[in-house]
Amino acid sequence: MAQERPDEEKPEIVDVRVQDRILGAASPVQSPTRLGPTRFSEVTGETLRTTGSDFIGSIWSWINGDPNRNTKNPVKRGKRKRIRTAKTAVGVIALVGFFIFVNWFMLSQLHEGRAWLRRGFSKKPNLNPKPKSNPNPDPIPSPSVKKASVKLSASVQHGEKKKKMGKPKKKYNGTYGRLLAFAAHALAEGQDKLEPKELWREPKDQALAWKPCADQRSWKPNDGKNGYIMVTANGGINQQRVAVCNIVVVARMLNATLVVPKFMFSDVWTDSSQFGDIYQVEHFIKYLSPDIRIVKKLPKELQSLDLEAIGSVVTDMDVMKEAKPGFYMKHILPLLLKNRVVHFFGFGNRLAFDPIPFQLQRLRCRCNFHALNFVPKIQETGAILVRRLRDSGSHLAPVDPYLVGPKFASFILDKKAGPLHKASKYLAVHLRFEIDMVAHSLCYFGGGDAERIELDAYREMHFPTLANLTKTKKMPLPEDLRTEGLCPLSPEEAVLMLAGLGFNRKTRVFVAGANIYGGMKRLAALTSLYPNLVTKENVLSETELEPFKNHSSQLAVLDFIACAASDAFAMTDSGSQLSSLVSGYRIYYGAGKMPTIRPNKRRFSDILLKNNTIEWKVFEQRVRKNVRQTKHVLVRPTGRSVYRYPRCKECMCNED
Repeated sequence: MAQERPDEEKPEIVDVRVQDRILGAASPVQSPTRLGPTRFSEVTGETLRTTGSDFIGSIWSWINGDPNRNTKNPVKRGKRKRIRTAKTAVGVIALVGFFIFVNWFMLSQLHEGRAWLRRGFSKKPNLNPKPKSNPNPDPIPSPSVKKASVKLSASVQHGEKKKKMGKPKKKYNGTYGRLLAFAAHALAEGQDKLEPKELWREPKDQALAWKPCADQRSWKPNDGKNGYIMVTANGGINQQRVAVCNIVVVARMLNATLVVPKFMFSDVWTDSSQFGDIYQVEHFIKYLSPDIRIVKKLPKELQSLDLEAIGSVVTDMDVMKEAKPGFYMKHILPLLLKNRVVHFFGFGNRLAFDPIPFQLQRLRCRCNFHALNFVPKIQETGAILVRRLRDSGSHLAPVDPYLVGPKFASFILDKKAGPLHKASKYLAVHLRFEIDMVAHSLCYFGGGDAERIELDAYREMHFPTLANLTKTKKMPLPEDLRTEGLCPLSPEEAVLMLAGLGFNRKTRVFVAGANIYGGMKRLAALTSLYPNLVTKENVLSETELEPFKNHSSQLAVLDFIACAASDAFAMTDSGSQLSSLVSGYRIYYGAGKMPTIRPNKRRFSDILLKNNTIEWKVFEQRVRKNVRQTKHVLVRPTGRSVYRYPRCKECMCNED
């Protein structure tokens, strides 16, 4: 859906966010991120140069000896000569070693510069930038995983070498006519066949052992006496949710009072919704009161302060992506104590997942899974949507009471339905295939010159930095991006995945997202193979959707509810924040009974490139193996998001 954008995440497959770090421009979620030092940085270059000079001087002095030594004694003079000869040899070796080190250092800087260019910068970032306060900066992504970026760059380079030395790479022409025909035939023949059992359930019993426990506390409330923290979160609703939970942790860390968050207006989403339009403010304040102090606005005596003039506005240019707690203690706390107020403007994914103290990490989970309840208007409409998708029924999913509240969860049940009535299962698919994602990916989707012209024009308007880079720098080729699994799955690719997995033609499919690039024509493959495909616009009436008109963030929440409550959920872009938050929510509240399909896009791309030769049975086998290999019950890997991977001791308790 167009309301959100991949971020921070480090999924088990290579995703579009990694591509962002190569291209150096982003979808309109985040303002530019300072990849180099900021106003809080320390300059070390001069120290390095001084140290190098001193090093050479000390070696030279050591070789020549003390200039004030006594040279009149002939015996000592001969002995000194022998010693000086030995010193000269050792000194030469030391100098050669030093110059080898300098040479290595310069080469490493050269390689680093090339890496910056691959990420889309014409030069390395300024070491002494002035903080910017532009509320609508040019949207350049911030690399959360430097290691992944370097790995990908090397991978693409390796691919280029392979192309020159080996067989020419198969090119994707944007169509899958042969495979789609096979899929249609297989679905028509097998529409009465039983689906594979693993499609609708978690395959691992270990998932049942994990229970939510982020609501447990073992500390006293903060008094917030060090000052007030304001935050204006950028991005779509899902990025903003992450930003809110991160700032809650920062407020606790600094013993600061948090002012109820605000959301930045974006000319891309054109949604003026604020925190209170989406989340229950009173519940947010009350639920977190044992953790931090939260107020609705600044005290009167502080409201007249010119925060920018006194240096209290901290932009995302000033805070590195995934900054560690020590950064906030060293740079933000003194500013807070001095000025009494700090305003984080454009705040997003600016707090590391590791290392971070246990209780602060648990607070992060508590905020995401317990403190952010949707407002009744959204809960009620979400309950109506889920009830109709299930075609009524006599049961509730484990997540229902937490998504729509106990009051509206009971509305999902059909009171007239008897105990033998069985609710319909539905599959939710998040198609991240809006024009912003398609244009930003630099991938090709089979639309010929018309597609290229349209996407070039879109980049010129919305991603000027990226558009300029495509003209002045050598960018990764579309086929390289596709081979690396960096292109979002098109509707045709998504439907081939579902058919390959064995979903029956009669399956009810809910598609989350709005304004799919190419419109209904692009969805033709999905609707022809799965005629029971619906969207929230099909399920809800115009009257029911009217309160959300022109509020893309609120409409995105309805997609979130429908995806989180689904019997099975399929991602098509694991870097998407909506997909990450939904999958984490299903893990946390799903009681090990709510499966999520996460294709490895790199491997899936390799399968699809054999479109003209692969047989359907082989295609099915490879697709099922691909997805099966991603269905592991893993403890959160170090550095990964607790919002996506809540199976960790900070968020959940393992009863095994």
